[in-house]
Amino acid sequence: MKKTVLTISRLLVGFLFIFSGLIKANDPLGFGYKLQEYFEVFHITFLNDAATGIAIFLCALEMILGAALLLGIKPKKVAWGLLLLIVFFTFLTFYSAAFDVVRTCGCFGDAIPLTPWQSFSKDLILLVLIVIIFIYRGLIKPLIHSKKAEQLALLVIVFVSFGVGIYTYNYLPVMDFLPYKVNANLLKEMEIPKDAAPDEFQTTYTLKNKKTSETKKMTDKEYLKTEIWKDDNWEIVGQPETVLLKKGFEPKIRDLKITDSQGTDYTHELLENPYYNLVIVAYDLNHTDAEAVRKMNALAINAVDGYNIRTVLLTSNSAQSADAFAKENKLVTEIFYADGVPLKSMVRANPGLMLMKNGVVINKWHYHSLPSYNDLESKYFREK
Repeated sequence: MKKTVLTISRLLVGFLFIFSGLIKANDPLGFGYKLQEYFEVFHITFLNDAATGIAIFLCALEMILGAALLLGIKPKKVAWGLLLLIVFFTFLTFYSAAFDVVRTCGCFGDAIPLTPWQSFSKDLILLVLIVIIFIYRGLIKPLIHSKKAEQLALLVIVFVSFGVGIYTYNYLPVMDFLPYKVNANLLKEMEIPKDAAPDEFQTTYTLKNKKTSETKKMTDKEYLKTEIWKDDNWEIVGQPETVLLKKGFEPKIRDLKITDSQGTDYTHELLENPYYNLVIVAYDLNHTDAEAVRKMNALAINAVDGYNIRTVLLTSNSAQSADAFAKENKLVTEIFYADGVPLKSMVRANPGLMLMKNGVVINKWHYHSLPSYNDLESKYFREK
């Protein structure tokens, strides 16, 4: 019975840790942004610059511990590592849920968004399973009996675990779960259907009787149904309390607003462009790769000369800062502004390049894998 329970626990924990680490390593920048939210909550923002590196390390650690557990490599050390890690994660998810500080934990990246309480429940189950593994860690037998083969397997696991995160950081996620993925129609992702259900709220009033000083609470529906508002003896005191009962329809893209330096909204004009257009996304020009922006600028010059392709730069910097950057790097692109959050989701790179047509993301590239102008021309611009 002990071995059966232990085997089931090992399989569940091992595969879940590998999956969790792999899905986050697919988008280490996104996981790094989530870590920055936690850093802000705990007032350790000095770690912000190291967030992506920490994200890659944590993802790799999860995959290493999960694979080592399944193979029975160094079971005692792995059991200790799992226990310490799950206690840490359980504390974080409980703190997020109890104090409503981080709305999604990022446990499975953007692939499977979980609420704080769902994340905490998941960690509690994992905690029980890992405690079982920890108690019976002495019964874990290695599947690889040769020490050299075991060391080689561990080396391969470490190499692959770190390699996934490093690769996706330097290029782009292998699987894009964000609303700005290739082939996504951004206009449709922003639409709210006419028959979409709105948010449902409930307002609670505190009422006080002027004669008896009696107080009682009533919801807005009760307040209207009983028609207590017609009774002059009752009055509302204090501020009404409003809570969300049911979340209504929410479009996948709800926070994208593109403006010029004067604040004029150009969102739909840019997205509704029926022709090919290039979008350079550099959410933070102060920390962007300037040489990569210049390469994109060169692509833009050729695209304009050859096919009159419109190219714009999107950033969250101030107009003054963006103008200075444009002059310094001799940019020919139009500059528009948007909040940093959607810009980070558009392309997991700073800068990144998007090719769009009629609101659809045709393709996008990390600055480490920019296409040549000839590639753009032959695959997209030239009419076939």
